[in-house]
Amino acid sequence: MKRHKSSSSRTTIAAVLACMLAPFGPGAWAQSIIDEWAIVKVPPPPELKKVTVDPKTTALLVMGFVRDSCNVRRRPRCAATIPAVATLLAGARAHGVFVMHSVPATNPTGDYIVRELVPLPGEGIIPPNGPNKFLPVDPEFPEFANFALDKILHDKGIKTVITVGTQVQTAVLHTAAEAALRGYKVIVPVDGMSGDSVYPEQYTAWHLTNTQRIMQHVTLTKVDMVGY
Repeated sequence: MKRHKSSSSRTTIAAVLACMLAPFGPGAWAQSIIDEWAIVKVPPPPELKKVTVDPKTTALLVMGFVRDSCNVRRRPRCAATIPAVATLLAGARAHGVFVMHSVPATNPTGDYIVRELVPLPGEGIIPPNGPNKFLPVDPEFPEFANFALDKILHDKGIKTVITVGTQVQTAVLHTAAEAALRGYKVIVPVDGMSGDSVYPEQYTAWHLTNTQRIMQHVTLTKVDMVGY
C-alpha cells in the first residue's frame, strides 16, 4: 500500500529548497551575462596616479596611429588623442626615452603614421605582429622574422613600458598586459588610448587594474601626470 507524503512534509521540503536557492536570486540558474547585459552595473573608475619614470630604463610604445584610420572621419576618438600623444612623445624624446612605433601590415616602414607622430630616424619600428606586440611577426613579412620586442627591450635595459594607441582593446590591452606578465612596470596614459567607442576604453582600463599579476604592475595615468 502506497504512502502519501503529508502536506506538511511537502511544505517543509519546498521551504528548504527556497532557502537554498534564495542567495542566488530569482532565475539565477537560467541567467547568463547575455541575459543580464542591460543591467550590468558600471564599477567605480580606477584611480589615476602621477608617475615619475627613469628615461634610461623606459620605453614608449606608440601603436596604431595610422593616417587612413586615425582621423576625424573614421576614428574621431583616435584623432582626439593625437595632441596628448604628441605631447607625451615630445617629452619622451626630450628626455632620451627609447621610442618605438607599431605600423600596419599594409606599410611596415612607418610611412603611414599620422604627421604629428611620424617616427624620427633611429626610433624603433614594431612590424606587423597582431594585437600583442610581443608576439612573433606575421609570416607574410619574412624580412622581420627575427624581430623580438622582449629581446630588444631587455638589451636596452628597459624596465618600464609606456603604452599608447588606438584600437585600445587590441594593441594597448594585450601589449600592456603581456608586458606586465613579463615583469615590466607598465604605464598607461588614458588620454593616449582610444577605441571606436567608449566601452572598449572602459573595459581596457578595468581589465588592466583588476586582473591579478597584471594589476600589480600597471599604473593608469594621464599625459600631464607623467614626469621624468
